[in-house]
Amino acid sequence: MTIEAPISKFKKTNFKIYIVLCLAAAIWLGYDGYLNSEFQEKHPDYLLFNQVGSPVCVGAAVLFGACLVAVRNKKLVADENELVFSAREKVPYDSIEKIDKTHFGSKGHFTITYKDKDGNEVSRKISNRNYDNLAAILEHIVAKISS
Repeated sequence: MTIEAPISKFKKTNFKIYIVLCLAAAIWLGYDGYLNSEFQEKHPDYLLFNQVGSPVCVGAAVLFGACLVAVRNKKLVADENELVFSAREKVPYDSIEKIDKTHFGSKGHFTITYKDKDGNEVSRKISNRNYDNLAAILEHIVAKISS
């Protein structure tokens, strides 16, 4: 049985908020820097800042949009043999040494400690700020480790 935890709505919503804020700042700075003659007369020191800041904010909005597109299909998958973070990052259940779920109920995250391919001990915090459906993933991991 495979259980999936898609990227959280929290993270997607934050990217959308950043995009809107950057575009609003770009419009405001662009208006004051290029069109508002009253502002230009009162604040000549800030004119260059507003003229340069507007395209920078548009660029930041595009960057946040690209990040949103990049993570929209990201998911955490718990299948029969391993926990899959991405195509390159997979954690077999037999390499997981411990699970700390102390803060899962209150703060929404748990930590897994496992041995990587080189034999190094790695701790990884998995949070509900990054993934939805973590309760099912945690339950599945605990069941696989304890059996």
